Amino acid sequence: MNTFFSNPEAKEENQKLYHQKLDELPIRYEFMQIETSYGDTNIVITGPKGEQPLVLLHDSNSCAPAAIETMIDLTQNFRIYAVDIPGQPNLSEEFRLNMNDNSYGKWMYEILSRLGVKNAFLVGISFGGFVVWQTLIFEEKRIAKAFLISPSGIIKGNPLKIFFKVFRPVKRYKKQKKIKYLEQFSGEQFSEKRDFAETFLSNLFLHYTMDFSPIPLISKNKAQRIKTPIHIFTAENDLLFPGKKIIKRAKKIFTQSNEFVLLKNSKHVLSGTNNVYISKYILNKR
Repeated sequence: MNTFFSNPEAKEENQKLYHQKLDELPIRYEFMQIETSYGDTNIVITGPKGEQPLVLLHDSNSCAPAAIETMIDLTQNFRIYAVDIPGQPNLSEEFRLNMNDNSYGKWMYEILSRLGVKNAFLVGISFGGFVVWQTLIFEEKRIAKAFLISPSGIIKGNPLKIFFKVFRPVKRYKKQKKIKYLEQFSGEQFSEKRDFAETFLSNLFLHYTMDFSPIPLISKNKAQRIKTPIHIFTAENDLLFPGKKIIKRAKKIFTQSNEFVLLKNSKHVLSGTNNVYISKYILNKR
């Protein structure tokens, strides 16, 4: 079987960290495997049965437990379906979908259909935000509202800054295995220290083939086809996707009823305080 991990031990360690994080969360959960045209997709389900469905999509190089931790305050009020995006370091198929066609939208439509969810809130974090708008373009009838957090696919950050402050520390860490380079990366990306994320990423940086393919930007024509209300949360000091620039372009390309929130003094990976704020915001939109 094809794998993006360099050896079985690294993959086993990744899955160990996955289950460890999930078990640390104050929730009851169950797993569901859904067969799609792109292979099996794993979903972590939590929250009271009968509550409004909320479909949660994590960041790149991440997993469902990390996304649930971000939105932990919503686990008592929604039936949450946290999806492991294929081709990422999680429990779904190790197959990366084409970002330049409608593959992610088609894949998510299959997930929503087989879950049988309707009137769902769709929440995407960073790369998950890219998947959200791909989904809305493909078919939005099962989605009531969409929430994009530090989303990719709307604007691009400064390539020189990203190279020197993101890619170079990662390359140095892979080569020299010095913790200071991992800390440099985290310091640029995280609003506050995240022990699980650093441990998870340290394994990935050394033993996992990451996908650094450029993420295509949504066109104005496609954005104007979307009718679902979209709520976008951006970080003022986001190196990858600067918050003010996202809002500026989003206001130009989206025509439906939208709301935009700029989170002050925040980096790409938000703080716990920001996550609490977003959770309350989403809850108030029911």
